[in-house]
Amino acid sequence: MPSNGTTPSRLRHGIYAPTMTFFNPSTEDLDIPTIKAHAVRLAQAGLVGLVTMGSNGEAVHLTPSEKTAVTKATREALDEAGFKDVVVMQGCSEAGVRLTLNSCKAAASAGAEAALVLPPAYYRGQVNEKMLEEYYVAVAAGSPIPIVLYNYPGAVSGVDMDSDFMIRLVEATKGKVCGAKFTDANTGKLTRLAYATDACSVKSQGSGWMAFGGIADFTLQTAISGGSGIIAGGANVMPKLCVKIWNLCQEGKYDEAADLQKVLSKGDWVLTKAAIAGTKAAIEMEFGYGGYPRSPLQRLPEEQKKQIRDGISEAMKVEHSL
Repeated sequence: MPSNGTTPSRLRHGIYAPTMTFFNPSTEDLDIPTIKAHAVRLAQAGLVGLVTMGSNGEAVHLTPSEKTAVTKATREALDEAGFKDVVVMQGCSEAGVRLTLNSCKAAASAGAEAALVLPPAYYRGQVNEKMLEEYYVAVAAGSPIPIVLYNYPGAVSGVDMDSDFMIRLVEATKGKVCGAKFTDANTGKLTRLAYATDACSVKSQGSGWMAFGGIADFTLQTAISGGSGIIAGGANVMPKLCVKIWNLCQEGKYDEAADLQKVLSKGDWVLTKAAIAGTKAAIEMEFGYGGYPRSPLQRLPEEQKKQIRDGISEAMKVEHSL
C-alpha cells in the first residue's frame, strides 16, 4: 500500500466540493468572477479542497480550454484570498488514454494537484477489468499529477469497480492512484479500501491514501468507516453543515454528528433529485448568485424552485447559523 512519500501530502481529510461552473445567463459564456467568488466562499466555510470539472461542474459541456480556465481561475482565487492550503483537484475523465493524459497535463499546468478519473465506458460492451486496469495503469504512469479513481456507475453505463479490483490498481500503479471517490453509495466498499490502504481519516494521517465518500448523504458514515472525507455536490450549498458534521466526528461527538446528519441527508436528497439546475437554483436563492446550467440542460420553473427552497429550509437554517 502507498506511503506518505508516494501520495500528495497536501491532500488532507475533510470536506471537498465538486464545484459548479457558472455561466453568463444570456450568452452561456464562462462567468469567471462568479467562479472565483464561489471558490472563496467555500474555502471560507472550511472546505479543505475543491474539485473542478466533476459531474457537477458540467465538464461534458466545456471545451478543453474552458476546463483549464476554470481550474486556473479557481486556483488563482484561492491563492489571492489567502487559501493556499486548499487543494484543487480536476476531473480529467475522457474516453481514451491519450485524451485523458492531455487533460491531466492541462490540469497540472492550471494548478490542479490531482486528477479525478472515471472509467472509460463509451464502448460499454468491451469494458472488462483487463481493459480498465490497462487504462488506469497507463494514465497513472503518464500523468504529472496523482490519480483519484471516480467510481460513479450512474455516469458510465453501470461500470462499477469492486474493492478487489481497486486495491489491485493501487498496488499496480505504485501509489500514483492516491485515492478514490465513491459515488456508488457503497459504504462497505469504501470501508474495505480505507482498511486495505490505511487511509487518511479523522483519527490518523495513515498512509495518506484518500477514501472519499461521494455524497453528502453519508458524511457521518464515511467518517465512521475510516474514510478521508467527502466530495459532495451538497457542499456547494451547505458547506458549513458538512464541515460541522465532519469536525464533530473528529472530536468523537458521534451522537451530535448523527443528529445533524439527519438534517443534512434530508436537504441533500432534495438537491440530488434536482441535480445541477436545482443546486444552482439553491445557491441563487440562498446566496444571490448561481444562474443556470449550460444547454441542453433545462432551467427550472419557479414552482420547482419553491419546492427546493422548502425542501432545504431546515438544513439551511442550520447552515446560516454556523
